[in-house]
Amino acid sequence: MRNLFSRRERKTTITAGEQEQLEHSVEKTKEGVFGRIGDLFRQPIITDETWEELEELLIQADVGPVTAQQLVDDARKQVQREELKTPVEAETAVRLQMVDILGQDDHTPLEDMPEGTIILMVGVNGSGKTTSIAKLGRYLERRERSVLFAAGDTFRAAAIDQLRVWGERVKAPVIAHQQDADPGAVVYDAVKAGQSRGVDAILVDTAGRLHTKFNLMEELQKIKRVAHKANPEADVVSLLVLDATTGQNAILQAKAFLQSVDVEGIILAKLDGTAKGGVAFSVYNELRVPIWYVGTGEKVDDLAPFDHLGFVNALFE
Repeated sequence: MRNLFSRRERKTTITAGEQEQLEHSVEKTKEGVFGRIGDLFRQPIITDETWEELEELLIQADVGPVTAQQLVDDARKQVQREELKTPVEAETAVRLQMVDILGQDDHTPLEDMPEGTIILMVGVNGSGKTTSIAKLGRYLERRERSVLFAAGDTFRAAAIDQLRVWGERVKAPVIAHQQDADPGAVVYDAVKAGQSRGVDAILVDTAGRLHTKFNLMEELQKIKRVAHKANPEADVVSLLVLDATTGQNAILQAKAFLQSVDVEGIILAKLDGTAKGGVAFSVYNELRVPIWYVGTGEKVDDLAPFDHLGFVNALFE
């Protein structure tokens, strides 16, 4: 049987402190349903009822019925194929399938991307998008990368003000216009400002909703085109921010965005605030987009790279 601890490591470097953050962020989930999942494999033998109960518990943990059934079926097949006998071996098989179902993630870490990289943050209002910009800015600064914020959500004056406050806290310059200004103009000015200042990363806030006469997805596509026009040589990365506390509703929101907007990675915000962190398993399995970062708390430093193996082990240990 494969060793759970011999899997390929991510390219992104996760510090000991960030690993602790990740472990802390799943405390509620671990103490809830996943604690009961662990208890299943403390029984003397594994029966058909064990697998049925496992699937029910996974659904309760907001893994989602499709992903839960796939995970259980794959783990059960591995147990049969490798003739595993003990509950401990069966649990290891389940953990392996959980790591696998989180998907492959070979992206270049943002801290290693070239100067002038443009990062578009998209997501519905209330998902934690603006706060995640601040956290990602601090994360990059800790890795000695300079950042600049662009207040592209001109629909809400509060969003502009909020980003300015965060900019002051993390000592990042903020490019902003007035409320209801053209978001494309803000992004263009921000990218040009980033070029002139030699900034490593321009983080762009975007609207989560607009006036009814506008189409949000068309606006986001326009912003991406403007970013490319402002600096044709720059890498443009789109990150979708999902609120982990909304569970499977976050998956539905993501599907709506992905119909019109290309997204390279996901930030799973507010993971520490839910006992149903199992939604992380649905993200890649149903969206085919990997999780890059997770929100691990309310402070500006509370953002950690998503480590597949570390996440799964934290749920059981």
